Formats: sequence, structure tokens, C-alpha cells
Amino acid sequence: MELACLDLEGVLIPEIWIAFAEKTGIEELKATTRDIPDYDVLMQQRLRLLDQHGYGLPEIQEVIGTLDPLPGAREFIDWLRERFQVVILSDTFYEFAMPLMAKLGHPTLLCHKLEVDDKGRITDYLLRQKDPKRQSVRAFQLLNYRVIAAGDSYNDTTMLKQAEAGILFHAPQNVIDEFPQFPAVHNYDDLREKFLELSERY
Repeated sequence: MELACLDLEGVLIPEIWIAFAEKTGIEELKATTRDIPDYDVLMQQRLRLLDQHGYGLPEIQEVIGTLDPLPGAREFIDWLRERFQVVILSDTFYEFAMPLMAKLGHPTLLCHKLEVDDKGRITDYLLRQKDPKRQSVRAFQLLNYRVIAAGDSYNDTTMLKQAEAGILFHAPQNVIDEFPQFPAVHNYDDLREKFLELSERY
């Protein structure tokens, strides 16, 4: 059996922190794992900025409520699920992602959780495990799945390396340049073709 593992933000949905940064005008919140490879450094910066500006989970969820999947994402996921088992592996949080999962037809999502106080302030984040995307792919392989993975950022590259086949989708040039071993595509039609090309079943 073959399993398709996809990143979420930047691949199927807009970058949530960028959308929130644009709404609030906090430019520093536009930083993502495309810019800062160390996820803990990135998250500590985000939590510090939220505290500094007095924002919490309710304000972020309000912005998330206005977002839709990227154009063509729902159709791509539907196509992929007809041909592969599909799992979304993301460094987002369930508190952020669930409304958008409904708009994608409820694919399986493995991600993280937030700690939130009774005033809605985000006090901490709880990683499911260290290097969770790679560890998930490794676990699937132990179940005798062959994995094809796609992502766009630094935090996806260990997942792409662990998988039998990895694809960069709509990645920035700096990531493409650093990881030339992965084919890079920029639209869903090409991503479909790449999945079929890398599959052992088609």
C-alpha cells in the first residue's frame, strides 16, 4: 500500500500566521518555517509577539474563520484520496486547523495542541513529539506503507528525506536551492503528475 503525506499550510491552506499578521499589521508574525528553520525559535517569537500586542486564541480563530483552502486544494485532495491513503502532517495546531479541515472534506490530520488560559491567552504549545513529520512517516513505513510526501518548507524536509519519495510543492527558491534532491512543482496539475510518476502502482 502507498500512503500520501502532505503538509498543510502553504500546500492546501493559506499560511495562518501570515493571514493574522496581515489582519493585525504585525509584520514579524509573517515569519514561517520557510524563513526560520528552528520551530521552537519561531514559536517562541510568535508567542512573545502575541503577548506584547495583547492577542490570544479568539482573535486568531476569528481570522481563521475568514480563510478558505487554496484554490484547487479541495479538488486535489479529493483526487488524491481516490488513489492513495492520505494523511496531513502539519506543525499547526488542532485549535487552528479544524475549521479548515471541514472545508477540505475532513482528511486525517496529525498536528499539535496549544495551551490556552481562561482568558484566551496562548501560554504554551505542546508538540506531539520531536521531529513529528519524519517520525510519522517512519511509523507508517514500519506498518509496511510506502510513503510519497509533499511539503513546502524547511520543517518538511526531514519528512521528505524519510519518505520513499519526496516532492517540494510551491516551495520558496531558498528551500529548492538547499534541497535539490527533491523535484519541485508549483501547481496542483503538476503535483498530480508527480504523484503518479513516483507511485509504484501507476
